[in-house]
Amino acid sequence: MFDTFKNRLEITGTLTTVTALRISAGRSTEPIGSDLPVIKDALGRPLIPGASFKGALRSRLESFLRGIDPSLAEDPANFTSSTKNNQVKALKEQHKDNDLALTQAFIGITDDVSHLFGSPWIASKFQVRDLTVLPEYWFGQYQERDGVAIDRDTETAADGKLYDFQVVPAGTPFEFKAVVENAEEWELGLLMIGLHQFETEQIPLGGGRSRGLGVVKLEIKHEHWVDVRDEKNPNNTDPSKLLGYLKNLANNNLDCVISNDCKKKWTESFINHLTQKVFSLCEQKTTSI
Repeated sequence: MFDTFKNRLEITGTLTTVTALRISAGRSTEPIGSDLPVIKDALGRPLIPGASFKGALRSRLESFLRGIDPSLAEDPANFTSSTKNNQVKALKEQHKDNDLALTQAFIGITDDVSHLFGSPWIASKFQVRDLTVLPEYWFGQYQERDGVAIDRDTETAADGKLYDFQVVPAGTPFEFKAVVENAEEWELGLLMIGLHQFETEQIPLGGGRSRGLGVVKLEIKHEHWVDVRDEKNPNNTDPSKLLGYLKNLANNNLDCVISNDCKKKWTESFINHLTQKVFSLCEQKTTSI
């Protein structure tokens, strides 16, 4: 999937906390300080791991697809099941002398979400950098909040269960950057739907979400898109397009901004892909009866 460069989408923007955010670094061993500090970078500033953003996005998209048909988004817990491992081992043995056939076989057993986000046997096409706080808006001020476990019998604080935790204040902006390479149009459509969830404050991050923590809003500022595939044969690259891209890259002249029409085309491609998959699944169920 990555042996030949075909296309690339770079997305940059700002992720801002609408409510306080808590992504815990684990229980502190410091004698003085918060019991549960937030994760920080080497300079002591708050950090949102790219894996946290990507995991929340993947989970939301999986819930959408499972609502259509469970087979469209496999439970990641099944990736390590004996049945799946045996299936993977059998394919490796069957196609041990043919890398292309092995790749196609792996794609055949991969659910739709894993096509974009990756699995133990398929590399991810979607990369998210750790989100670092914008330094000009950060003044080193964390908030400390108290937490307590309630005794269900007395309806009072349970003995020894009082603790405090640290949160990043509301209104803190983080730099967002993501890259997608060699994606199909329907995969890009799936990604656009997921990012729109963050743009409309539909996906919370971190812990304490039932308390109202973790509401964030994504503002996409720049999207650079390049596609060097041959229009007549999308499986091959167009050398002239690739040379033009490399020239613009060397001259720092990447002006390939995507349009709303392009996003619409990708989304429609994803909907058409889903429609075909659902129709095929219905046919299989009918045949098996």
